[in-house]
Amino acid sequence: MTPSRLQLSALSFSIAVAFMSAGPAVMAVESAAPAVAKSANVPAGLSLVHEVEGIKEYLMPNGLRVLLVPDASKPTTTVNITYRVGSRHENYGETGMAHLLEHLMFKGSKAHPRLWEELAQRGVNFNGTTWLDRTNYYETFAAKPETLAWAIAMEADRMVNSRISGADLKTEFSVVRNEMEKNENSPTSVLMQRVLSAAHQWHNYGKDTIGARSDVENVSIPHLQAFWRKYYQPDNAVLIVAGAFDHQATLKLISQHFGKIPKPTRVIEPTYTLDPAQDGERDVVVRRTGESPSVIALYHTMPAAHPDYAATEALAVILGDSPNGRLYKTLVESKKAAEVFPWAANLEEPGFMLLGANLRSEQNLDEAKKILIETIEGVAQDPVTADELKRAKANLENNLAQVFNDPEKFAVSLSDSIGNGDWRLFFLYRDRMRALTLDDVQRVATTWLKPSNRTTGRFIPEAQAVRAPAPAKVVLAEQINTFKPGVAMAQAENFVSTPDNIDKRTQNGALSNGLKYALLPKTTRGNTVVLNMEINLGDESSLQGKANDASLACAMLSRGTETLSHRQFSEQLDQLKAKLQISGTVSAATITLETTRENLARALELVRDALRKPAFGEAEFTQLITAQLAQLEESRKDPQAIAIDMARKATNTWPAGDARYYRSIEEKIAQLKAAKLADAKAFWQAFYGANHAQLAIVGDFDATAIKAQLQRDFGDWQAKQPFTRLTKPFVAVQPAALSQITPDKANAFFFGTLNLPVSDRHPDYAALTLGNYLLGGSANSRILERIRQKDGISYGGGSFIDVSPIDEAGSFAVGAIFAPQNRAKLETGLREEIARVLKDGFSTAELAEGKKSLIQQAQLNRSQDAGLAQTLAYNLYLGRTMQFDATLEKKIMALTNADVKAVLNKYLGYDKMLTVVAGDFK
Repeated sequence: MTPSRLQLSALSFSIAVAFMSAGPAVMAVESAAPAVAKSANVPAGLSLVHEVEGIKEYLMPNGLRVLLVPDASKPTTTVNITYRVGSRHENYGETGMAHLLEHLMFKGSKAHPRLWEELAQRGVNFNGTTWLDRTNYYETFAAKPETLAWAIAMEADRMVNSRISGADLKTEFSVVRNEMEKNENSPTSVLMQRVLSAAHQWHNYGKDTIGARSDVENVSIPHLQAFWRKYYQPDNAVLIVAGAFDHQATLKLISQHFGKIPKPTRVIEPTYTLDPAQDGERDVVVRRTGESPSVIALYHTMPAAHPDYAATEALAVILGDSPNGRLYKTLVESKKAAEVFPWAANLEEPGFMLLGANLRSEQNLDEAKKILIETIEGVAQDPVTADELKRAKANLENNLAQVFNDPEKFAVSLSDSIGNGDWRLFFLYRDRMRALTLDDVQRVATTWLKPSNRTTGRFIPEAQAVRAPAPAKVVLAEQINTFKPGVAMAQAENFVSTPDNIDKRTQNGALSNGLKYALLPKTTRGNTVVLNMEINLGDESSLQGKANDASLACAMLSRGTETLSHRQFSEQLDQLKAKLQISGTVSAATITLETTRENLARALELVRDALRKPAFGEAEFTQLITAQLAQLEESRKDPQAIAIDMARKATNTWPAGDARYYRSIEEKIAQLKAAKLADAKAFWQAFYGANHAQLAIVGDFDATAIKAQLQRDFGDWQAKQPFTRLTKPFVAVQPAALSQITPDKANAFFFGTLNLPVSDRHPDYAALTLGNYLLGGSANSRILERIRQKDGISYGGGSFIDVSPIDEAGSFAVGAIFAPQNRAKLETGLREEIARVLKDGFSTAELAEGKKSLIQQAQLNRSQDAGLAQTLAYNLYLGRTMQFDATLEKKIMALTNADVKAVLNKYLGYDKMLTVVAGDFK
C-alpha cells in the first residue's frame, strides 16, 4: 500500500547528527580572486564579490556572506545558513557545546518564541546539523515570497536573539542524551568513533561531535551563551538562498533583516593544533552486544583544500566501491565479508581516509582484517590501473551531478565546502577530480597508505618506523587562485506543480501489450529526468509460498545482465550519470531511475536488460544471501526492529505461505539459508512481464522518442503468470501490551498499532489524515510537542496512518525512541495526549494552521520529480488523475474541529492498540 502524499511521519523527522562528509568554514579568501564590480541593482550595503557558474556571492559590511543560487525549474526555495563553528572549536570541558546549541536554536527567539510551531505551520522541511568544523540550518518550502521573507527574517532574528535559557537546556538535555544513546546502539558507529579517537592524539577530530556526556551534563548557561555569542555572528556565517526566488527582492530582504546586525568587535582565534606524524600501528577493540563483526582501517591524509585531496576520493572509490572496488573483490566475492564501505573525510584541517567491512558472525574477523590491510597497502606494489581510475572518476562525477542538479541538496552541500574554507572549493575539487592522472593517485597512495600511518588493530613496536609526512595545512588563497570557473548552467522553466497543471502537461497512453505510461516532459536543471515503473506480479494462488523467491529474484535484477557483469553494469550506470534502484514485495516490483536527457535512452536500455536479460550468476547470488543475512542477523539485537517485528507477528492473520503473511526476522533468516538460485530465477521467468505494469517519466526528455523506445523495449514483454490484485480485508487488532528485553542497548523503542476499516476513498479519510497530522504526523504535533519539547524524553517520535486506495483497510501506528528508564513517563505522555485529543479535539487556530501546513507540504511533495513520477505511475494503476489530490485537499480545508474530533473518536484510542516496547529495562 502506498501512503497518501499528504502524510508526514514524525518518526522520520530528526535533527540528525551522524557520520557524514562535512566540514568547517574559515573564509580567509579576500585575496583569492579579484572582486566583481558592484552592480547598480544591488541594495546599499551589499557588494558583489564573486560570480561563479551562475552563483553570485555578496558581502555585507557586518561580514555576512550571501550566496544566491537561482533555479526556477522546481517551485521550491531553500534557505541555508552555515556557521563556521563545530566540535573542532570546542575547548576542554566544552565538548558537545556546538551540537547542544544546534538543538537550542530551535527553541525559539525574540520574534519567534515558538519556532517549531511556526515552521510546521508553513509546511517547511527543516533541519540542522553539527559537524566537526561547521553547523548549518536550512528550510525548504514551496516557493512563496511570504515564506521566503519569513525564513530570512527568522534566521536573522535567531542569529542574535535566540532564547538560550536554562529551562530549555533542562528539557533538551534529555533529548540530547537520548540521541547519544541512540548512536550507542550501533556497534559499527561506536567502533568508528573509537578508531577516530585512537587515530588522533591531540586534534579535536578525534572527538565525537555529540560530546562527552559529562560535558553536556555539566554545561552552564552563561558558558553556553558566551560560546553562542562568539560564533553565531554575521562575520562567521554564510547565508545561501537556492531555487526559485526573485533575485532583487531577496537581496532587499537580506539587507533589511541582516543589515541591522552590527559587525562584532570580538576576534575568533584560528585553531592551530595538529597531530604529529603517526609513529606506528594503533589498534582498537570494541566489545558489545551484536551479531555482525566489523573491521576498519584509517589513514591520516590532507585537508580538503589540498591539491591531492581529489586523489584520496578516487582512492576511496577504487578500494571501497561496491561492486567495482578492490576490497569488494578480495573480501565480498571471496566470501570473507558481507559488505565493504569507504569514507574519504573532506575537512578543513588534515583529514583521513577510512575503509571497512561488515561480516557475518561465522566469517573470520582476523582473516578479513589481514585481507583488508593487504589490499589497501598493496596498492604500492599493485598500482592503480587506467580502467580503475576511469571508473572512479565516473562514480565521483555522477555523485557531484546528483548534488549539483538538485537546488536543495546543492545549497546544503555547500555547507561542506564553506566548512572547508570557501564555497568555491566545490568547483575546484570537481576540476581537480576531472584532471586526476594515474601518477597523482599512485603518489598519494604510496605516500599515505603505510603501516605506521594506520589505525586498526594492536600496536606492534618496530625497530625503525617508516612514517608518512606530518599532516599540514595549506594556504587556501593560493589554492583558490588555481581555480578557473566553468560556464554557468542554463536555467530551466518555472514549472507550476498544481494538480491541474500536472494533469494538463501529462501525456497518458499504453503500449500494445497493455503497459500504461504517463509522460511529463519539462526542462530541468542539469537536464535531469526520473522514471518510476511498477510491475504487478501473480495472484493469490500462484504466489503461494513464493515470498522469499520473489524478494531474491527482485534483488538479483540489478546484479548484472547476460552481457554485463555486476561490476560492468554498475560502471555503465556511473558513466551515464544514472542511479538505478530495483526493489519490491512478493506481488510487485518497483524500478526507479534518475539520469539526464542525453543518457536516458541508453539508461533505459540498461533497465530493459536488467529486467528482461538478468544474469542470475551463482557468485552474485551467494554474495546477496550473505549481505542480507548480515543485515537481518544484526537487526535481531536492534530494539526498533524487534518491536516492529513483534507487532507485525502479533497482528498477522494470514496463514504461512500466503503472499500476505508476515515473515518474521527469524523466518526470513531461515528461508535465506535454504534459498536456491534456481527458485529465484524460476520466479522471474514466470512472473515478470510488462503487460500489467505502469511507467511514469518526469523531467527533460523527448516524449515522442521515448514512446517509440518503450514500445521496442517492453511492448512485447508478457508475463507467463496472470495478475490479480491481492485483496486485504479489514481485520481488527486485538489490544495487548508486549515487551522484549534487548541487553546492552542504551536506547529503547515504543510501537503501538491498530487497524482501520478505511480506504483513501472513505468519507472519513480526510479527517483521519488531518487529525493524525495534528496528533503525531508533523514536527509541531501534540505527541512530539509532549515527548520532546515538554518532557524532553525522546529524540524522535510521532504517528502515521497507512490505508489502501481500494480495500477498506488500513492502519494507525505510534512510535518513539526513548531511554529505558523513561518508559513509564513516555507511555503516560502518549496515553494522555491521545486522550486529550479525543476529549477536546483541536483549537480553531491549531486546525487552521494544520490545514495550511498540510497543504503546503503536499505542494512541496508534488514539486519533487522523483515523488511525482511515483505518484503518476500509481495513479495509472488506480485509474486516477491528480484531481484526486485536489479533491482531497478541498475536503481537508472544509473540515471543522467537530468533524476531526468525531472521526478520531470513532477509530482511535490508546487502549485499542497493540503496543510493544523493546529495550534494556533492567
